[in-house]
Amino acid sequence: MDQGNYQTIIIDREDRVLNLTLNRPKHLNAVNGAMHEELSRVFSDAARDPDSDIIVLTGAGRAFCAGGDIDWMQDAIDNPLSFERTVVEGKQIIFSLLDCEKPIVAKVNGAAVGLGATLALFCDVIFAASDAKFADPHIRVGLVAGDGGAVIWPQLIGYARAKEYLMTGNSLTGLEAMEIGLINHAVSGSELDERTEEFVARLRAGPRQAIRWTKTTINIGLKQLAHAIMDVGLSYEMMSNKTEDHQEAVNSFREKRKPSFVGY
Repeated sequence: MDQGNYQTIIIDREDRVLNLTLNRPKHLNAVNGAMHEELSRVFSDAARDPDSDIIVLTGAGRAFCAGGDIDWMQDAIDNPLSFERTVVEGKQIIFSLLDCEKPIVAKVNGAAVGLGATLALFCDVIFAASDAKFADPHIRVGLVAGDGGAVIWPQLIGYARAKEYLMTGNSLTGLEAMEIGLINHAVSGSELDERTEEFVARLRAGPRQAIRWTKTTINIGLKQLAHAIMDVGLSYEMMSNKTEDHQEAVNSFREKRKPSFVGY
């Protein structure tokens, strides 16, 4: 992997561990067009990287990933055809995560919101700071949670709970997320690096091929679900991108006020 091919993701290797760090800290690592495009290929590149066996995904600064960048959302409203590329990239992000045979460990150091939550939850094992925030608030910006949330949340916490969180956009702390099975481990922020490193070391000491193929086998069911759901979810999200409610949500965010939705 060549760092020169990535501007919003830091690539670093240590002892055959590939660290991928989302790197827009001034924006809480919110996803813009450039980062979305890079995310659509980084996990495929990581899967082919000959110098690593395990991948750790984290965020720079005080957030993991705060979801979609508001300016990028407005650009998609102004240029709706651009959302077609977003749809293609969105599928590539999810399927490249699922297709990667190498174990992917999420180290959630802060807010994991929207696509940020999706990225974390599609990783194989998730460590988070106890006070980190998990939420998929697509609905709060007038969008359908089509980029993977509708696939993964029900599998982790069941349909009833998933519907509640996806239809309200309510958030959970890392500790709350662990208690309901959304993530694996919630630890204090001061212990996050150490606990993640301990687990990665355990994977490194294990039988590499058996671990990879176990992950591959488990992911068959998830890939079947993703194939059944992603096209529909992204299509609905593309439709919701054109609604007045979505524009109102973007306007209200910029104006720091409560949105007034009209229902279309």
